Amino acid sequence: MSLTGFTRTRVTPDHALLTPDTFVRSSLPGWGQAACIVHISPEMGARFMMYTVELQSGSTGQMSLLDIQRFAYVLEGEVALEVGGARHTLWANNYVYLPANTPHHFAAASGCRMVVFDKPYQALAGMDVPQVVLGHEPDTPSSPLMGDEALQVRLLLPDNFSFDMAVNTMTFAPGAHLSLVETHVMEHGLLFLQGGGVYRLGDHWYTVQAGDVIWMAAYCPQWFGALGKSPSKYLIYKDVNRHSLEMLS
Repeated sequence: MSLTGFTRTRVTPDHALLTPDTFVRSSLPGWGQAACIVHISPEMGARFMMYTVELQSGSTGQMSLLDIQRFAYVLEGEVALEVGGARHTLWANNYVYLPANTPHHFAAASGCRMVVFDKPYQALAGMDVPQVVLGHEPDTPSSPLMGDEALQVRLLLPDNFSFDMAVNTMTFAPGAHLSLVETHVMEHGLLFLQGGGVYRLGDHWYTVQAGDVIWMAAYCPQWFGALGKSPSKYLIYKDVNRHSLEMLS
């Protein structure tokens, strides 16, 4: 309970830092007996949705909209997933990509938290639509970003033109930092999984830590440097592989 009105949360036209002390739970269509915390949405100016789903025994989830693809990453607990006639159990750090218009059903027998990214799918002429992807983040190969061994990236989705979204994890050794202030056409949704540091967004500098969520609009200047004695790690979404002009039609 805040008695001072102070928070690190800040929302601007081109970026937002959202901290757990300001999270509000609500219901979303498609999620039964589950609490949803909507972090990023079109109301903010984003072209996707990012939210946390808190499930309990008896909670369920399915897609309630047409032409929306989904990426779900389990943060804690376990959840059963039925898709394509098969049943899978997802544990912490398991993830699944569900192509648009793919029937699926989540069911929880106990407490579970997932972070979910929902985005309209933009088909590309001559390319097959993506297939379901299941994975375990720690088992995904990592590679250094721009040759920096202190900054490791794991690509959780295939790097090909069938996909119009990418989701990665980025792990920073203590003291590691991005080599430049990035400014680009892609927008981001980001969840800090562990550690923390300093994030530059636009002309503002923010202290960040595990549990924080960040939205970055296209062309928002951005930079991160890790602080502390243990690695820092975040999960990050971005839109990829499409011409912006397609959105004008």
